[in-house]
Amino acid sequence: MAKTTPKLSTDALTAKQFIERLKLLSSKQAEKSHAHLAADKSDAIIGVKMGQIFALAKEFMDMPLGEVEKLLDSPIHEVRVGAVSIMDFQARSKKTTDARSKELFDLYIRRHDRINTWDLVDRSAPWVVGSYLFEKPRKALYKLAKSKMMAERRTAIVSTLYFIGKGDVDDAFKLAEIMLYDKEDLIHKANGWALRFAGDKDRKRLLAFLDEYAASMPRVTLRYAIEKMDKKQREHYLKLKSQE
Repeated sequence: MAKTTPKLSTDALTAKQFIERLKLLSSKQAEKSHAHLAADKSDAIIGVKMGQIFALAKEFMDMPLGEVEKLLDSPIHEVRVGAVSIMDFQARSKKTTDARSKELFDLYIRRHDRINTWDLVDRSAPWVVGSYLFEKPRKALYKLAKSKMMAERRTAIVSTLYFIGKGDVDDAFKLAEIMLYDKEDLIHKANGWALRFAGDKDRKRLLAFLDEYAASMPRVTLRYAIEKMDKKQREHYLKLKSQE
């Protein structure tokens, strides 16, 4: 009979316990391979594989948000990956109340200064932000789209992946258009990713968007957006770009 991991008591769901457990998983090999994830020189990488972080976060998914915020304050990048993973697991849980969903959203927005790299955004924005806003006004995303912080702008477009999954593509196209000529390559990639996904739901709208912008949009955005098209369509839009 397969062994199951005993459920942690509420008293053990603290930031201190999580960090202690996480540090036991560190390795020099993973530290080298994850060096590129650091936001800056103050962002420490201790070398824990992402799968291990996610598994540990699942054990701690009922952690109080006050303790999650302590994780967000950590200078260790993998600790913050754990924090946003716990937030993501809570946002996805059917047991999560509307009030807790709002608390998760509020914490994410309030501490966006600590959710400051593309991987932290991608790990949590669709569910923590996107699912919360799905049946609500989405002005917050348009405010984020105008932020000076790359991570906040990335949250704006990545959050729409939740909407797209539900068949709602409007904000994906609108936000991609607003940020189409962003100065950051990480936004170009996110825009292309969202456009491709939106195109899976509404191909005609994607084609219309590309007919208007393919010649001028960043090449990486275009390549991501046309990735699932047949060879003839890809060549058509790439030719428009080359004629710019």
